[in-house]
Amino acid sequence: MSENRLYDRLGGRDGIRAVVDEFYDRLVEDEMLGPMFEDADLEHLRETQTLFLCEAAGGPETYEGPSVREAHRDVPLEPKHIWRTIAILSDSLDAFDVPASDADAVVEAIAAHEDDLLAPTGED
Repeated sequence: MSENRLYDRLGGRDGIRAVVDEFYDRLVEDEMLGPMFEDADLEHLRETQTLFLCEAAGGPETYEGPSVREAHRDVPLEPKHIWRTIAILSDSLDAFDVPASDADAVVEAIAAHEDDLLAPTGED
């Protein structure tokens, strides 16, 4: 196993899933973001986010779901939601003592999709 890949440094699929579980636990408890998840299939979201991050981290898993824009097309996100989500992701990574450089790489993988997340609701 190569510890040079971000995927391996994060603990592979199991390590990434643990961070994702922590992340979603925090999201649903968050005063600002929690209401957005009231009717969500959290297990599905946890699994797709795990696959997304595994692929982004250089793992063998492949995310084959809808694009970020498509998956969030009916979610009225504003910049404040994105930045709160990133703060929660950072806290979740910190809870697992992920080194700052690796945590930054994970956050950058998500933040790179900000324009897609903020696309007007219903826009293709």
